[in-house]
Amino acid sequence: MWSYILKRIVQSVGVILGVTLITFLALHMGGDPTYLYVSERASAEEIAATRATLGFDRPLHVQYLSFLGGLVRGDLGNSLSYRTPALQVVLERFPATLELTLFAMLIAILFSIPLGVVSSLKRGTPVDGSIMMVAMFGQSIPSFWLGIMLILFVGLGLGWLPISGHVPILAPLFQGDLATAWANFPRAVPYLVMPAVSISLFSLSRNARLVRSSMLEVLSQDYVRTARAKGIPPYGVVVRHALRNAWMPVVTMLGLEFGFLLSGVVVVETIFSWPGVGRLVFNAINQRDIPLVQAAVILFSLLFVGLNLLVDLLYARLDPRVRLG
Repeated sequence: MWSYILKRIVQSVGVILGVTLITFLALHMGGDPTYLYVSERASAEEIAATRATLGFDRPLHVQYLSFLGGLVRGDLGNSLSYRTPALQVVLERFPATLELTLFAMLIAILFSIPLGVVSSLKRGTPVDGSIMMVAMFGQSIPSFWLGIMLILFVGLGLGWLPISGHVPILAPLFQGDLATAWANFPRAVPYLVMPAVSISLFSLSRNARLVRSSMLEVLSQDYVRTARAKGIPPYGVVVRHALRNAWMPVVTMLGLEFGFLLSGVVVVETIFSWPGVGRLVFNAINQRDIPLVQAAVILFSLLFVGLNLLVDLLYARLDPRVRLG
């Protein structure tokens, strides 16, 4: 078990180094990054002085090692737009993105598992066909288009939900103000519903099909037929035997799903004017604020790799065949 853990940690470190290298090189692909930090009317002497101050006159491999050192210290340079440390700006927006991602994840889990189980139990019936048709439809809809449609019909047409706005929950919670976070929760839910549904529909649909496929495979096993032959109630057969053993691929997908949802909110946050990292990155790209984009990419990459490692370790814990293999 420990050798498997060590192997996965080494692989994760390699992936992180690869991400940092690609992110670093992206800064230099557009030419000399010095020109991002000076005005258009800067003289040659001012450009040379800025280049030396920022260290862009050093060899590329020396700059990369310095970049890694700054990453370890939490220093990824200053944002060109905010004139403050880029990582600090990203972390200030991160709680809002995390709220939206967790709410979308909750929607995907609460609906995908029951739909997948019901579809597997009703295999070949109109119920199964209807659920799978809706799931296929859900996987085909772009999140940004669904967000726009929800704004037009649910927000503006029916007036049921607000089309923009944000009430913080995690930000006061991270600051230790539990009372404010708890008081803000019921007021925050209406603002979360439409953007969370826009993000979660694809995951919900895909996970429903995955649960159905996994359940069908487990329901055909001999131990399930034996449990039925012993007179165990259908509910007990499904929950205690079938669903318990069908969790393996579902756990893997749900773990990775959080990383995908977290990094896939850029367009949806922009549509709903959500004050998270996704909208921040969208504006930073338009303003050519490269340090800010770098900080967001590296933060999301570290989170995704960490979640991937956690899922692998959990998978090995649930199924000894993984680590023994």
